[in-house]
Order: sequence, then structure tokens, then C-alpha cells
Amino acid sequence: MRLREDQIHRLAEKVYSDLANDGLILPKGERGAVVAGIVKAIGLDLGREQQLERDAERLLDETVAAMGRGAAEIDRRKMLRMIKEKLAKERKIVL
Repeated sequence: MRLREDQIHRLAEKVYSDLANDGLILPKGERGAVVAGIVKAIGLDLGREQQLERDAERLLDETVAAMGRGAAEIDRRKMLRMIKEKLAKERKIVL
């Protein structure tokens, strides 16, 4: 998923507000510092997701190349989804 920096910041603000309003967190630091931590966590997660996507594409390309002519009959989108799910499970990433 592609999000701009301002979108990530707004998402982090919303997460903070919802958790604080529901009494699910009792922050020890300033709001800005907590939100910055949430922004960082979201950024890291998005980075892991992008790396997963690149790795899945690479594995799909390698698989198709290895299959030769037989690759003409596969559904690339379905195969890519299967590869991504397998990699996500191995890496403990929730899709």
C-alpha cells in the first residue's frame, strides 16, 4: 500500500486518539513523541510490505522462467498472490 507522509501522520494521530479516548493506552510521554513512534512503526510495516511485494515478484519471475513454455498457462495474478501469502506466513506478516 502506498501512503504519503501526511497520510501516515494522520493515520498515526487517529490511532493515538482512538486508543487514548477508549482508555486503551496511558501514554507516559508527550503526544508528539508517541505519535512519532506510531508513524515509525507504520513506516517500518509498509517497508516490510513493499519488500515482500518485490520478493514475490522476483520469485514469480524466476518460477516462470524455469517453467519455460509451460508458464503460458499459469495465471500470474493468482500465482503472485500464492507466493505473497507463503512469504508473508514465513515472515509472520499479516496481509
